[in-house]
Amino acid sequence: MPIKVTIADDHIVVLNGLKMMLENQPNISIISTNINGTELLDSLAIQQPDVLLLDIQMPGMTGLELSPIIAKTYPEVKIITLTNFEASHYVKQMIRNGVAGYLLKNTDRETLIKAIETVYEGEQFIDRHIQKVLLEESLSGKKVSSYEVPLTKREKEILKLVAEEKSNQDIADMLFISLRTVETHRLNLSQKLNIKNTAGLVKEAIKRGLV
Repeated sequence: MPIKVTIADDHIVVLNGLKMMLENQPNISIISTNINGTELLDSLAIQQPDVLLLDIQMPGMTGLELSPIIAKTYPEVKIITLTNFEASHYVKQMIRNGVAGYLLKNTDRETLIKAIETVYEGEQFIDRHIQKVLLEESLSGKKVSSYEVPLTKREKEILKLVAEEKSNQDIADMLFISLRTVETHRLNLSQKLNIKNTAGLVKEAIKRGLV
């Protein structure tokens, strides 16, 4: 029996690229593709794959939000995060959320297939580059508080506006950027600072003297 795979990514080009990499693999069968979290949850309710390739940043519900739900509801589904985010805090959070693998989107076909086969067998698979990042951080022994985490100019702007109770759409309009860009920055802020809600972001903005 081939390994049943579901792909969830809102970028059609990425989605189609992954399908092309896997569709001629005799031991892998793609049973569904999804472009957002709601569609993915609906799909899983009907048919569960053996392995789920899950993007972190998707509209509606992100991979960070979806992964613990899926891991709890469908524990037999092995989740591989496939993303452009290589910062260690993303990796650690997704692993805590129950994912079995973590790959960067620039991975090659051979590594992708190996990752699918590895997690299907019940083992963990982490991209070699990510392993190096985690090892270097572990060896450095550095633990920093959220206040010591540097923010970009744009992140500071968005943190300030969040503290002023602006909605994501308000922020997008005020900064002349897309709603998706705002959502990505907010996700980055939450993960960088290890803060899970707006109240925490407001406190951080106050602590940094942004409001």
